[in-house]
Amino acid sequence: MIFGLFRKSAPETALAADAVYASVVAAARRPEFYRDLGAPDTLPGRFELIVLHAALLNRRLARDPDPRAQAFAQDVFDAMFRALDANLREIGVGDITVPKRVKAMARSYYDGAKVYDAALDARDEAALAAALGRIVYAGEAPDEERPRRLAAYAIRADAALAAQAAAELEVAGPAYPDVTEDLT
Repeated sequence: MIFGLFRKSAPETALAADAVYASVVAAARRPEFYRDLGAPDTLPGRFELIVLHAALLNRRLARDPDPRAQAFAQDVFDAMFRALDANLREIGVGDITVPKRVKAMARSYYDGAKVYDAALDARDEAALAAALGRIVYAGEAPDEERPRRLAAYAIRADAALAAQAAAELEVAGPAYPDVTEDLT
């Protein structure tokens, strides 16, 4: 059965989720976001692009009819926050402060995912662009074109993930589209 891939032991599932999360991070760190779309190349800017990519992946897996895909969405979310916790510690955030920061990051993730979901469900590119301008470009005051291009990318990514089988997402990772496809 194709979804037999979801029947793994806990360590195997954690490894698969870690690998998928690593591909989410790799997608969010593509230089085109920063060079061509002017996303802030800062810790908050990078975090918000990771949130966007993770939220799109979670949206795809959480809407899958197979409960194992939905469970894997939670596994990837857990992998994300394990990695964020480790990253905060690595950059020198104190042990007492880390849980507060992780909680704030989780709140930011949920807030962003909720806004992105609503705009994507409504097929409202303008609302998505406004949300991305407010969240990703926070404090940067970008022109309207950059958030619009990022919104167009997010819509393409949402469609690409919807077309990818859940089992394939776990094995091969998410296939996010080219960032600069609409820049011509």
